[in-house]
Amino acid sequence: MELPQVIERFIETQHILDSKAFAECFTESAIVHDEGKTHNGKDEIQQWIEHSMQAYKSALEPLNYEQSGSKGILTANVSGTFPGSPLVLKFHFDINNGQIQHLKVTD
Repeated sequence: MELPQVIERFIETQHILDSKAFAECFTESAIVHDEGKTHNGKDEIQQWIEHSMQAYKSALEPLNYEQSGSKGILTANVSGTFPGSPLVLKFHFDINNGQIQHLKVTD
């Protein structure tokens, strides 16, 4: 499966639990929607993912990727130390100039 470079980095930084490198995948004004919460900008995104990485130690196994223009949907098997693991989740991306502008995580 061929993935945009920023999505490959997104997955890689998740696996190595590097919250700073993960946040660098996003634009300065990026917005993330996950678990009923909204995180605005790189600083909030880094805090959100740092907490998630420490709490859940999750790993993503890509199952499918579909792209239409600047929008992409990654379907991935997500495993970690959270209730119900593993889960299949969808990551809805809006990519702008090689960085993630918007991300919404759904099941």
